[in-house]
Amino acid sequence: MTTHTDEHYYVPHGSYWPVVGSAGLLLLMVGVSTWLNGAGAGFYIMLAGLAVIIFMITGWFGTVIGESQGGLYNDQVDRSFRQGMFWFIFSEVMFFAAFFGALFYARNMAIPWLGGSSNNFFTNLLLWEGFESSWPTNGPGDVGGEFEAMPPFGLPLINTALLLSSSITVTIAHHALLAGRRTQLAMFLGFTFVLGFVFVYLQGVEYVEAYQHMNLKLTSGIYGSTFFMLTGFHGMHVTIGAIMLTIIFFRVLKGHFSREKHFAFEAVAWYWHFVDVVWVGLYVFVYWI
Repeated sequence: MTTHTDEHYYVPHGSYWPVVGSAGLLLLMVGVSTWLNGAGAGFYIMLAGLAVIIFMITGWFGTVIGESQGGLYNDQVDRSFRQGMFWFIFSEVMFFAAFFGALFYARNMAIPWLGGSSNNFFTNLLLWEGFESSWPTNGPGDVGGEFEAMPPFGLPLINTALLLSSSITVTIAHHALLAGRRTQLAMFLGFTFVLGFVFVYLQGVEYVEAYQHMNLKLTSGIYGSTFFMLTGFHGMHVTIGAIMLTIIFFRVLKGHFSREKHFAFEAVAWYWHFVDVVWVGLYVFVYWI
């Protein structure tokens, strides 16, 4: 491959990976929908779709990494990558903004409305007489039975410390890359993804505790649904981020990235800082307030 030195936008060659990805998403959608509707084969179709998507991601990322290492991309492509990552993170911000908005609406509008506050006495009288406007709540009629709210101390506080520490370690790794200290780069990058996977493991322990000992479930009314919706999707993002950090770690071991050319590292670091910031907001508004 030859190096592109001009500033014209690079038009990539034809690729079959988007078609493979589309087929995987189709299998995944069909599998999940049929499985949720009671079809036993749906579970295996879902696994097949997931396997195809993993195969696609592995192959497509490998192609991009090979082209990057081969010097195929110019500065314009680098700028396009940065713009693409910016808009991707922006879309993720909007994704979580919708969920935080749902939490705000439930706590500050729907619950007081059903409780008859703010001159809505007849709402309480006609829709659900006797419903008390308080948080946490499982909704009118004690949907899902009695439960305990997840306290902010213990595992949630430990996980907060883990994610904040990982944000520091990935920053140290970035500075080590810029300074050309490869050993320090690999060491602190390794610390970062290990902290991420430990976070995911402890969140799993927290979920087991919630289901088995606190009767806090996804079906525990509005509190249970918003709790697991926010923490679950965030945990998924932490898992994805930790996997990306692991890939970057092995690329560092192979000698990839230089002081001047390391956008893949920067992109993953941006994503990881975003995940950390979301968790801080989540910890405050879901666990504390």
